[in-house]
Amino acid sequence: MSSSMTKYLFAGFGGQGVLFIGKVMAQAGMLAKRQVTWIPAYGPEMRGGTANCSVIISNKRIGSPTVGKPDIALVMNEASYHKFLGSVVPGGTLYVNSSMVPELPGREDIRVVRVPVNDIAHEMGEAKVANIVMLGVIQAVTPTLDDDIIVSALKELAGKKPELADLNARALNAGVEYAKKHV
Repeated sequence: MSSSMTKYLFAGFGGQGVLFIGKVMAQAGMLAKRQVTWIPAYGPEMRGGTANCSVIISNKRIGSPTVGKPDIALVMNEASYHKFLGSVVPGGTLYVNSSMVPELPGREDIRVVRVPVNDIAHEMGEAKVANIVMLGVIQAVTPTLDDDIIVSALKELAGKKPELADLNARALNAGVEYAKKHV
C-alpha cells in the first residue's frame, strides 16, 4: 500500500483509546506478515492522564523501535496537539480530533486532517468508539495495510465479544465514509 516503513504516533488522554489503536495497527501489521513494533507510554494516572504509543510497520527489519518523527500522527486532545505537532516528519500527516481540539496554528509542511470523531461516534450512539472512527479516516486517507486486515485485527482484539467486533467495524466504516465525503 505505502512505503516499506511507516511510523505512527497515537496520542490523547487515558480512556480515549489511543493505546488500543496502536494495538490494532500492530496486530494488523503482524497479520500482514510485516515487521512491527508497539511502544506505549502513559502517566501513572492512566485514565484521564496523558497516553500515547508509537507503532512501526515495515517490510524490512526494524533497526530501532523508537519513533522520533512519525509519518502519521493522531492527536485526540489539545495537550497532545501542542506536544506532538512539531514531531511529525515534513510531508507527514497529522490527524486531529476537532471535537476536542480547536483551530490552532499548524505547520505548512504537513497535512492536517481535522475530524470531529467524538461527534461522529456520538451520532452512532457509542461515544467510546471515537478512536476507531479516526482509525477509519486514517485508513481512507493514508492506508498502510488493507482494510480487511484492519477489520481482522479488530475482531481478534475484541476477543469473545462479537457485539464489540461489530460495533468497531461500524465505527471504522463511519470513519472511512466521513473521509470520502469531507477529506
